[in-house]
Amino acid sequence: MPYRKVSDPRRLQQLLEAVLVLEADLDLDAALRHIVEEARQLVNARYAALAIIERDSGRLAQFVHVGFTPGEVDRIDHLPRGDGILGMIFDTEHPLRIADLTQHPASVGFPAHHPAMRSFIGVPVLVHGEVFGNLYLTEKIDAAEFSEEDGDVLQALAQAAGIVVDNARMHAKVAELGVAAERARIAHDLHDTVIQRLFATGLSLQSTIRQIHAPEALRVIHTAVDDLDDTIRQIRTSIFALEPLPIGRRSPRTRVLELCAESVRSLGFEPSVSVSGPIDTEVSEHVAGHMLAVLREALTNVARHAHANRVHVGLVVAEHRLSLTVTDDGIGLPPGSGPASRGLTNMAERAKMLGGSFTIAAGAESGTEMNFEVPLVTR
Repeated sequence: MPYRKVSDPRRLQQLLEAVLVLEADLDLDAALRHIVEEARQLVNARYAALAIIERDSGRLAQFVHVGFTPGEVDRIDHLPRGDGILGMIFDTEHPLRIADLTQHPASVGFPAHHPAMRSFIGVPVLVHGEVFGNLYLTEKIDAAEFSEEDGDVLQALAQAAGIVVDNARMHAKVAELGVAAERARIAHDLHDTVIQRLFATGLSLQSTIRQIHAPEALRVIHTAVDDLDDTIRQIRTSIFALEPLPIGRRSPRTRVLELCAESVRSLGFEPSVSVSGPIDTEVSEHVAGHMLAVLREALTNVARHAHANRVHVGLVVAEHRLSLTVTDDGIGLPPGSGPASRGLTNMAERAKMLGGSFTIAAGAESGTEMNFEVPLVTR
C-alpha cells in the first residue's frame, strides 16, 4: 500500500516510537488496544477506534475504542455496526478524511446519546492483503480537520499494525499448539499410570474380601472399591477433557458451563453440572448446537415456571450416544406444558431431527426431569 513520505522529523520520530511500542506486544488484545491509543496520540484526536471485521458476514466482530469516558460508553445506545461512512473504509486503500461527518451524504447518523463528532479520518488495516479492520479517529483537537500528513502517518501506522496483528496471531497459534501438546502428555500419563495403579489397587482389595469375615470390615472394603471405581470414572472424564481440540473450535463442555453460569441471572443460583465421557471429542459442532439450544430452553423454562431452588445438568457420552438431563426440585409440570407447548415442541423436534428422543416427566421426588438423547456419528 503506497503512502506519502512523512516529512516532519518530529512526527517521524513519534511514528517510529509508536511502531516500537506495537512490536513489543505478542498478545493480540493488548496489541489492538495499543494500536488504537498510539494512533490517537499520533494525530492528536479526541476519539479513536479499531473496528474488526467478521470474515464470513463482513459485519463488525470486535470494536476497540479509546477516548470515551465510562459514563459515555454506558449511555450510548449501541456501538457502531460498520454502516455508512465506516463501511466505506473497508473498500478503500487510501485515508478517508472528512471535515464534517454530519454533512457527508454517506452518514447514517449516530446512535442515541453518542458524543458529537465532526472531523474524521480513517484507514483500513490489512493482514496479508486482506482487510482485517478499519482504524479511524474523530475530533481533531488542535485543528478543524485532519491534515494530509495525518493521513500519511496513520497509513504508515496501519501498515505496521497489520504486521503486529499477524505476529500476534502466529504467537497465539504456537502457544495453543504447545498447550495442546502438554495436555496430551498429561492425559497419556493419567491413562497409563494413575488409572492402572488405581485399577490394580481395586483388584487387590477385592481379592482380600473372601479372607475377611467381620461385617464392618467387609463394608469398609466394598465402600473403598466403589470409591475407586468412581475415581477411575472421574479421571477418565478428565482425560477426555484434556484431549486437544482442533484450533479455533470451542469446547462443548466449556459452552455448557458458560450457559449454566449465565443462567444465574434468571434462576437466582447456578445449576450444578456433571459431565461423563468424551464430550469434546465425540460431540460434533452440529449436535452441540442443538444440545445447547435445548439446554438454554430447558433452563429458561425452569426459571419461568418451576420456582426451583436447585437444578442439575447432567451430560453423558457413552456408546456413541449423548444424553443431556436437566432436573429441578420445583413445583412440577405447569398446566399447558404438554406436547402443544411451543418450547417443548421445539426441543422434541431437535431430538427427532438428530434421530434421538426427548422426554419430560415428573421427578422422582419433586420437580421435573427433562432428557434429550441423540446418537453420535463416529468420526
